[in-house]
Amino acid sequence: MFDPERQKQERKDLAEALRDLRRASGLSGERLATRCAMSQSKISRIECGKILPSISDVQRILTALGVADDAAKPFLDLARVANVHYRSVRALAEKGLWRGQDELAALVDSSSLVRYFVPAVPSGMLQTRDYATAILTPVIRGRPARNVERAVDARIRRQRAIYDHSREFVFVMTEQTARWRRANAAIMAAQCHHMADLTELPNVTIAMIPNTAEINCGPLNSFTVYDERFVLVELFSGSVMLRDPRDVSYHINILNHFLDRALRGTRAANLLRRIANEF
Repeated sequence: MFDPERQKQERKDLAEALRDLRRASGLSGERLATRCAMSQSKISRIECGKILPSISDVQRILTALGVADDAAKPFLDLARVANVHYRSVRALAEKGLWRGQDELAALVDSSSLVRYFVPAVPSGMLQTRDYATAILTPVIRGRPARNVERAVDARIRRQRAIYDHSREFVFVMTEQTARWRRANAAIMAAQCHHMADLTELPNVTIAMIPNTAEINCGPLNSFTVYDERFVLVELFSGSVMLRDPRDVSYHINILNHFLDRALRGTRAANLLRRIANEF
């Protein structure tokens, strides 16, 4: 996912740089592991490019090797590049949008807790078929063409995971998410009723931030947090995957900030049904 060849090369570059730095210091992998409180096998996997170290991992290694701050910067920059991946919407369109849906399904399958912050459009995990069709149909000039029907099928297929009670899902949305008219009134009403029904699932939390809530933080963009491993940030032009634990933690804090100001359970369902009736 997200240009795997480029990711592979970035990981290889970082692995080789850290291995060369250790060898130049005269330390064995075992000695380095002891100094930075890691297992020797982890050091070996990092240097072979089998695992991607976090920025904090790289900082610990550099500190253990006695690398000065100025000299450490290039290595930390390399780690940041390796831990951030951008995929443009055009690259996704070339492969097929349905493949992107399958990749998202795979990310969910590998997670036990998935948290969504969606300030403008309901998550694809919550969309009805008619609503998804409206959302996935390109209307902006320059937006790549796509096989809408196949993409919708893939989106509906990945929604099966929400009924797997071994996984937990949290959706934080603004009231505007339900009110913004992205399709005709009948489709919008059905979409709101569908989300209200999903609040009854025991493994699903749907939280609605009412327009009356006092919000002192701007809801800038949608993002999804997979466990505490990484966060996927949605942009108009594509998606960015962040793996740095500090970035992941920060996005969890953002989500919790809005979650604390949202209606949940029956209160969220009542709001959604009221909006549906208005449509």
